[in-house]
Amino acid sequence: MKAPVGRAPLPLDLPALTSIRDRRVILASASPRRRQLLAQIGLTNVAIVPSTVPEAFPKTLSPFEYVLQTATQKAMTVYSAQINNPDGEPALVIAADTVVISPRGRILEKPRHEADHISMLKELRDSLSHKVYTAVVVMAPLSSARDPGYAFESTVEETTVKFSKDVSDELILSYVRTREGADKAGGYGIQGIGAILVDRIEGSFDNVVGLPLRPTLALIEKVLQDDDESIGEFAEGEEE
Repeated sequence: MKAPVGRAPLPLDLPALTSIRDRRVILASASPRRRQLLAQIGLTNVAIVPSTVPEAFPKTLSPFEYVLQTATQKAMTVYSAQINNPDGEPALVIAADTVVISPRGRILEKPRHEADHISMLKELRDSLSHKVYTAVVVMAPLSSARDPGYAFESTVEETTVKFSKDVSDELILSYVRTREGADKAGGYGIQGIGAILVDRIEGSFDNVVGLPLRPTLALIEKVLQDDDESIGEFAEGEEE
């Protein structure tokens, strides 16, 4: 007798998500992990339009400022390029940026080469803990003519990650050579093989993956609410 085939869960039935499910939603990132996370809340038909502007903000900024400015730049660049797209203006643009902060306060992004990758992971292992910051920016065009013509909301989320003290140099080298962490901030993927390096976290797991879902949903609801309010204000102005 065959085991019953599991049915995929139904999408979240929330007004904000339902209102954009059949409209053009853009993820300003090439990250497959962020796309997968959005699919978990029912946004499966997402257009991938990564920003092509170099991320050149100074590393002397605080982690909060650095990720927020980078995510804002991604969102604004893609929104400006897509607002007059022949396929129609986007209902929503979502952008994010994630950085790992070393115990000494250094911003760790993607490793430059294998030696850098090994050094990065050893530093994270030998520390008590490290921080992961993800900034999320959500933009939506306003239906009214209210300046600046779009709704904009943002957040920065923080998670503390502790590597296991039992992680050996041999394990680090073996992990680096899987190449899983080569394209990830901090050099590891907590949602994949990289989980073997981690002892525990304090905070959001999906924040470390690259997109904190609950805050992202809250931003989506807020920018769509801002649009509804702008329509109401415009209607009141017309009546006067």
